Amino acid sequence: MSRQLFATQTEWEPYVGYSRAVRVGDHVFVSGTVATNEKGELVAPGDPYAQTVQVLENLKRALERAGASMEDVVRTRMFVTDIAQWREYGRAHGDYFRRIRPVTSMIEVRALIDPSLMIEIEADALITT
Repeated sequence: MSRQLFATQTEWEPYVGYSRAVRVGDHVFVSGTVATNEKGELVAPGDPYAQTVQVLENLKRALERAGASMEDVVRTRMFVTDIAQWREYGRAHGDYFRRIRPVTSMIEVRALIDPSLMIEIEADALITT
């Protein structure tokens, strides 16, 4: 089975040694993704809902580059810096996945790589169509 790597050309991917997404057969795995725009700039500081939406849009683009879609997602993992904001993270996640209903986890972490980041999400997809 072939292994395809998908990068976003950020400076961090080669430095740390990871890919934004990896596709093996019909499986696509997307790395932890944060609320940055195409220029790598933070989006929506202090807004848990808007940051989650940006993360999910970034995930959507990564999936599409690998030949998958949000409908193919079977698992997400949300890493959040303030679990008290769970309703806002969850509301955004629900806006994208309410119909799809992947398995998920929401885990509070002490910090993400930038103190302004509130959420990081990784996703696994299985292409079935």
